[in-house]
Amino acid sequence: MTRAWTGPLLLAAALAGCTTGGPRLADGQQRYRCEHGIEFTVRFVDDTAMLDAGSRGYDLLYRDAGGLTPQQSVFSNPRLRAEFGLGSGNNEARLRYPAQPLVARCVRG
Repeated sequence: MTRAWTGPLLLAAALAGCTTGGPRLADGQQRYRCEHGIEFTVRFVDDTAMLDAGSRGYDLLYRDAGGLTPQQSVFSNPRLRAEFGLGSGNNEARLRYPAQPLVARCVRG
């Protein structure tokens, strides 16, 4: 009879982890979910953004001039351009991979 409850309990525990944000992020990290199945975490340090996109790899991006408002910031390297602070709540981002070409809209959270 215990086996009948094991699956649902594990599923409930997994879903509870999803609603609380899943694994804890290191201080200063932000998690984004994007179109095309892309997910990444980013940490901003000085004029750089350290982006970890899992299977897509790690990128160290440097601040570019630009951004239409003080809340917006743009970072890039030869492989990737990332624009942060977009959307009405400043919680959206856009990733541009020029060599693929691929553009992905993302939301923090």
